[in-house]
Amino acid sequence: MRLVLVGPPGAGKGTQAEIIAARLGVPKISTGDIFRANVDGGTPLGLKAKEYMEAGELVPDEVTNEMVADRLAQDDAKDGFLLDGYPRNTEQAKVLDGILTEAGVILDVAVELVASDEEVVRRLSGRRVSKSTGKVYHLEFDPPADPDSDDLYQRSDDKPETVKHRLEVYAEQTAPLVGYYEQQGKLVEIDAIGEVAEVTERALAAIGAPE
Repeated sequence: MRLVLVGPPGAGKGTQAEIIAARLGVPKISTGDIFRANVDGGTPLGLKAKEYMEAGELVPDEVTNEMVADRLAQDDAKDGFLLDGYPRNTEQAKVLDGILTEAGVILDVAVELVASDEEVVRRLSGRRVSKSTGKVYHLEFDPPADPDSDDLYQRSDDKPETVKHRLEVYAEQTAPLVGYYEQQGKLVEIDAIGEVAEVTERALAAIGAPE
């Protein structure tokens, strides 16, 4: 099965991507993993991406698209894959369609994890990190022994105002992407609220994954 997973920050996309890919027996492919592999491996694309990253600039779509095309051509992705974090916009989605058409295959389904802005802010703004151990806690779901400890801090991208901005950017970029797959009849919406296992089972049932 070939699928993409989309959803706002805090919807549990990374966690679900790992589990769903394992259950389907396909590789989970994320742009972060692809960037690291190319940069660490010193590939021509990696060196090009590194130039932009070191300059504090976003890696252009054409470089990202080339990396994805190269990754999807590898043997382990021939019979299926789960893309996490790509495509991010309709232009990338069109490029992905072209890559797959050239390979003689199609995308089966786009799974959208749906969570309200309020829920996302609640999930992310409650996170705290231990300075000494790096362990991530949540004030509500996985509270530390001492929530007021000086050892704990809140990451800047988990602050409520930052989360709200990230959600605005996500809505601006991804709403058209969701519409793109909806028009193709490939969009499946999954309620991302609940226990991790519950959300996984909802997603697998919705895409018709084998038991």
